[in-house]
Amino acid sequence: MADWYYIGHYGQLGPLTREQLDELIEGGVIQQDTFVWKTGMTDWVPAGQAKELQPSFGSSNPFASPPPPPVAPRPFASAAPPRNMEPDLLLRTDPYFPVFGSIKSDKSRTAGGILQIIIPGVGRMYLGYSAIGVLQLLLSFCAGVGWLWSVIDGIIILAGGVKMDGYGRYLTD
Repeated sequence: MADWYYIGHYGQLGPLTREQLDELIEGGVIQQDTFVWKTGMTDWVPAGQAKELQPSFGSSNPFASPPPPPVAPRPFASAAPPRNMEPDLLLRTDPYFPVFGSIKSDKSRTAGGILQIIIPGVGRMYLGYSAIGVLQLLLSFCAGVGWLWSVIDGIIILAGGVKMDGYGRYLTD
């Protein structure tokens, strides 16, 4: 007969059968300090104090939390990395980013720089930076500000100041 009730996170829940109540105790949902009530009881009592439920708590073993996952030691975690090491080599030796530093782009830095100098913004769009490219293209019609910015940006691209394309891949020469 379903005549048990308990107070959970969402308020009063029930009616429940004794078997359902035992399953909730076994699963750790109902604990010894959870208030329960049954038809014939005068007031709500903690489940651990209800004489009928005490055997269920003696045999129940709530789920134990698992131990924390093992953490692989990070290279150079305690000391600064050597100064003679290049940044992309640091990324290749980092176990959390095993592939990032070695992905090469299909875009050419030289082609991007030349396009940037000839047609404002097109070099940036070619390299995957479309927002910057569109802004340079639109500003090229306004008193030459975008054109000057585009030429300087093209020189910076050709000099190697832009190392990655818009997708985070290393540019080829």
